[in-house]
Amino acid sequence: MFRKLILSTILSTLVYSSPLKLNDKISNFSLTDQFDKIYTITSDVSTIVITFEKETLNSINDFLSKKEKDFLERNNAIFIANISCWPNIFTRMFTLPKLRDYKYSILLIYDEKSAKFLEVENKITVYSIENGIVKNIRYLNSIFELEEILK
Repeated sequence: MFRKLILSTILSTLVYSSPLKLNDKISNFSLTDQFDKIYTITSDVSTIVITFEKETLNSINDFLSKKEKDFLERNNAIFIANISCWPNIFTRMFTLPKLRDYKYSILLIYDEKSAKFLEVENKITVYSIENGIVKNIRYLNSIFELEEILK
């Protein structure tokens, strides 16, 4: 119950925000990861990788599983999975236990209304951030493209 209260409070700041676009300044916001740890995303982040579908989530997880534990941190990157459209029971019974097997943090969006990122179906969305400003938004078709960005 307490977790839901905290999560809803954190996510409420995102509910009325519009999606991040080019030249937008990112404001600090918080999300929880698969271990229920709260992360605050600040302007220090240089790359935000977002997935909206199970297939792209699995592809990114396959890619990151082959990297060192601190790969995302060394690249000033965060990985976000929007799981808001997945049934809650499915998420609790299957998705979260599987995600807890990974050695890196996957920040989770549980509420579709709070999603502040642009989506293109079957694509991986990547935001490039410089000094807290969105400088580029790319929609990737493959992990190979992601690997080029996160060298």
